[in-house]
Amino acid sequence: MDKEHALEEMMGKLGDFGRYQGFQFFLHILAAMTAGLHMLSLVTVAAVPEHRCWIEGVDTNQMAAAWNSSEILAAIPKTPSGGLDNCLMFTEYNETATCEKWVFDTRYRTSSRAIEWNLVCNRRWRGAVAQTVYMLGVFTGAVFLGGLADKIGRKTVFCWSGALQLILGVIVAFVPEYWSFLVVTFFYAIFGSAGAYIPAFVLTMELVGSSKRTACGVSFQCAFAFGIMLVAGWGALIDNRQILQVVYGLHGLLLIPHIWIMDESPRWLWAQGRPKEAVDIVQKALKFNKSDEVLDRALLVSKGKIESSKDSEEPSASTLDLFRTPNLRMKTLNICLCYFANSLVYYGLTLSTGKLEGNPYLITAVFGLVEFPSYAAVIYFLDIWGRRLLMTSMMIIGGGACITAAFIPTGTILSTVIVIAGKLFIAGSFAIVYNYSAELFPTVVRNSAIGLGSMCARLSGALTPLITLLDSFDPKIPAVIFGLVALVSGFLCCFLPETMNQPMPQSIADGENFGKGDTCFTSCLGKRENIDPYSIDDKAAESMVPLEEINKKV
Repeated sequence: MDKEHALEEMMGKLGDFGRYQGFQFFLHILAAMTAGLHMLSLVTVAAVPEHRCWIEGVDTNQMAAAWNSSEILAAIPKTPSGGLDNCLMFTEYNETATCEKWVFDTRYRTSSRAIEWNLVCNRRWRGAVAQTVYMLGVFTGAVFLGGLADKIGRKTVFCWSGALQLILGVIVAFVPEYWSFLVVTFFYAIFGSAGAYIPAFVLTMELVGSSKRTACGVSFQCAFAFGIMLVAGWGALIDNRQILQVVYGLHGLLLIPHIWIMDESPRWLWAQGRPKEAVDIVQKALKFNKSDEVLDRALLVSKGKIESSKDSEEPSASTLDLFRTPNLRMKTLNICLCYFANSLVYYGLTLSTGKLEGNPYLITAVFGLVEFPSYAAVIYFLDIWGRRLLMTSMMIIGGGACITAAFIPTGTILSTVIVIAGKLFIAGSFAIVYNYSAELFPTVVRNSAIGLGSMCARLSGALTPLITLLDSFDPKIPAVIFGLVALVSGFLCCFLPETMNQPMPQSIADGENFGKGDTCFTSCLGKRENIDPYSIDDKAAESMVPLEEINKKV
């Protein structure tokens, strides 16, 4: 057994997806569910109900006047669509003036941060800033904790994040003042929607076999969407925003048992020069799978130490290594733009659902539910059409839907259908990019690469609430910006290599040589057979995984 093949042969004995991988995958995917729940918690906790100006002498502290009463209709100007203006009222001189106090529609919610702090009209920007600060927290967590997980371990970062999201998720419910709330929200986001999610995703991708990566990776997005549905469900059941946030925070309890029952990634341990621990975990996994296979522990450890001594001659990899060599640098920049664009359109279309009439909890739940057909299609077609072609197509269609929706009157059936269709396609491409980047980048910087991509996604997510404020100039501007970015990124993704049925690169040299010259155009839209993922280079070949070993397993 050549030393270069030791890790792959050892992992190959587990099979693609046995009982052990299934159990660990279940533990990992819980982090995706809590990440989705925390990510959109402000939708209910800081909900902005329909509102109008408080009319002195008509509205009282005991009871607000009916919205359609003659006194209210005479005191508040109407919008072009015929509804009451949210922010203006008539003065005694029949001139319009801005409100100083508001009446909120309590049909669906009587308690929220927006109601308590009057985050409407000239304070509307404060609500957008709160969501932006949360996204900036996820941005920070993706970059800082993603790189940290490559250095100190996926499990270590995961478990600390699980504990801290529990603590901060509860504490944030009791913060009484806006600016302090923003500070706590920032740290809550770091650990709530980035710290556990990214290491969990990488752990799964490094544990399951190539034939199951698609289903497992997309299942993470399904769990995230289920978290969004939980936001709606708890919001409909619990009216008090403080109790509601505590319930959201207590979901972190689901991740506490992982400290004792979740294992570190054998691939990461091997890459860190800790083959003994990697072999012990794989042997435990074989026993869990009820396999009679017994590893030659001494031989594998010695092979791992030989590889480790060779690797130790080079400095440890970091996020900066993604930009040191030309091919890896271009792939990194392209993937970062892809994350940015997917997030921008995803949240751009999600925000547009607020313009729909009806129960806000039902609408939120439905827009979480409609992602599931998209994920089912991705699982079915991803290993048939390939990552690149399917992702590119979905991004272009999703971006086109975003632009089209901008030129159709809101509230119409056609507008709703286009928004839902756009959400379906962009949710699919967003799911693919996580799988794609996990297969595209080498093990030594894989968590850093996904963390960097997630950082770009959260940066665009942070910008989305601010971009939507541009609708005060022209309602079409935000959607057109979102759509154009998606179209440009979708086209550029054509220049990325295909990763379907290819070995995962291990070293930086593997990552640099992977997919050179392979684009959507040179491979005839992904249909070319037997693409060699590495250039034929003797020096690089020493550290890459041989294709013949992979072909034996698939």
